[in-house]
Amino acid sequence: MTTKQRAGLRSMGQTLQPILHIGKDGIGPTLIKQCYDALEARELIKVTVQRNAPYTAREACDELCEKVHAEPVQVIGNRFVIYRESREHKTIDLEALL
Repeated sequence: MTTKQRAGLRSMGQTLQPILHIGKDGIGPTLIKQCYDALEARELIKVTVQRNAPYTAREACDELCEKVHAEPVQVIGNRFVIYRESREHKTIDLEALL
């Protein structure tokens, strides 16, 4: 992913509402499944790390991206945005962001 593509995804991510929340239980199999399904449906999602979570936002982003094979887009405060191209419902064209 190029820096221009990442910048385009960052601008798209600013209007998103967080759809996943990482709490005190951390990143478990259920959260991974929800994240995988959400990425397949939307391609770009925002995640919130709550205060009682055992991770910082950067640590959670890195671990979750590794588990669901996604790309980190942006980490700010306790939120982060990740991207993965959908296999069936492709809506974001990275080539158009260049």
